[in-house]
Amino acid sequence: MLSPQAVLLVAPARNHHQDSYLWTDHFHGNRFIIESVKMHRFLLIFLVAVVFGGCNRNARLGLVGGKAPDIIVQDSDRKVSLHDFKGKTVVLNFWATYCVPCIEELPSLMQLQKQMGSKITVVAISEDDSQDKYHAFLKKYNVDLLTVRDASQDSKNIYETTGIPETFLIDKDGIVRRKWIGAINWTSPDILDYFNKM
Repeated sequence: MLSPQAVLLVAPARNHHQDSYLWTDHFHGNRFIIESVKMHRFLLIFLVAVVFGGCNRNARLGLVGGKAPDIIVQDSDRKVSLHDFKGKTVVLNFWATYCVPCIEELPSLMQLQKQMGSKITVVAISEDDSQDKYHAFLKKYNVDLLTVRDASQDSKNIYETTGIPETFLIDKDGIVRRKWIGAINWTSPDILDYFNKM
């Protein structure tokens, strides 16, 4: 059993190897020096990215607060160009018919569009591969939104999303003001209050 006097110190000391660290363990007056396995530069960069990235999974550093990348998506039904909504507030939603969280938030997203009316335009971009399944889903659930299918996922790659659903709020000046990750209750009091105050 460890004595109350046992102390473990993690020392920032470095030996002659540039990328190696020393850990010094003091126990009952005995000193043990253990040299760690050489740390690769890519591991250090990865750890820094994790620390500063946090749980937000920001798809693109600096995207929020910056100019929204323009995208043009065309499927068999329509062509949607983000620049066509200049001067309007856009809720840009990335989703798919096979994504359970996407399906869960879809009714409230449609309700948000209805409640906000001309104040916002929801643009829902699906990454579905199958055109038939996509159309069947829209018909079955009576999806009443401006939605377009981007099987190539080019638009998703431009916004560098890391999963679905992910939603971006783009203001009238084309600036990304906010990003939501995961399913959202779009008719919650907090969300509605946020949009009404814009």
